[in-house]
Amino acid sequence: MGVGERIKARRKEIGLSAEQVAKELGVSPATVYRYESNDIMNMRIDKLEPIAKALHTTPAYLMGWEEDKYSIPSNAIPIDFKNLKRIPILGRIAAGVPIYAEENIEGYTYTDLNGGHEYFGLRVRGDSMDAAGIKDGYVVIVRRQDIVDNGQIAVCLIDGEEATLKRFSQLGNTVTLMPQSTNPDHRPFIFDITKTHVDILGLVVRVEFSPT
Repeated sequence: MGVGERIKARRKEIGLSAEQVAKELGVSPATVYRYESNDIMNMRIDKLEPIAKALHTTPAYLMGWEEDKYSIPSNAIPIDFKNLKRIPILGRIAAGVPIYAEENIEGYTYTDLNGGHEYFGLRVRGDSMDAAGIKDGYVVIVRRQDIVDNGQIAVCLIDGEEATLKRFSQLGNTVTLMPQSTNPDHRPFIFDITKTHVDILGLVVRVEFSPT
């Protein structure tokens, strides 16, 4: 099996269309089909890396190197990707930019969460929530909603600036966004919402280790 055949087989294995792969790579579907038919020959490893990332595999697998190393163990439990939902991973959320704008999206992940809700992933920057198990470089899965209960961890946008991830609480007109960090430099953010606008973008429902 050649590189193109492996690309096609892997794409179908995880339930992606050529159009979905093309969108993530920033190329046309026709280019993806050219990859799969080996019309583009002698692909360098650096060219294979974004393709492998889009297909949740490695360049070595697509090249056919060390196939035994990447073969599926006999006791592996297969995942049915058809029952998973593909959601974007956002690197940042900032004022004046739609939440799902292309410049915000740094990749995609899959979730089995459903119930008719809308979800997105957010890449964590910094250590302000590391004591809660949310470390730098991790991805949190966020359910979009504009109300959360006191004590829940939420993604909030303060006066239209970049989003922050903190434990939310509100008493009257006072909103407190509390870090949970092993770093003593982090302090609570306390806002009077009659003077500062606090938008809740969503509730953190899952934390995933995802190296950058």
